[in-house]
Amino acid sequence: MASQPCDGCDEQVSVAGGIANLWTLEKETTGGIELELVDGTETFLCYDCIERLPDDKEITADHVERL
Repeated sequence: MASQPCDGCDEQVSVAGGIANLWTLEKETTGGIELELVDGTETFLCYDCIERLPDDKEITADHVERL
């Protein structure tokens, strides 16, 4: 299972899928997602950080930095 740091909280997040999971019986799920923001930046956030983003605004890199 691969992992990647969350850009919001810096915690290591499991990333399922890919060739590494084809040959194992691991059932761990992905703990985050790569997002393309309205300002053109891309960021990887865990689901907890995604929940902390405002619902009523277009999300930019500034919002991620404030997490």
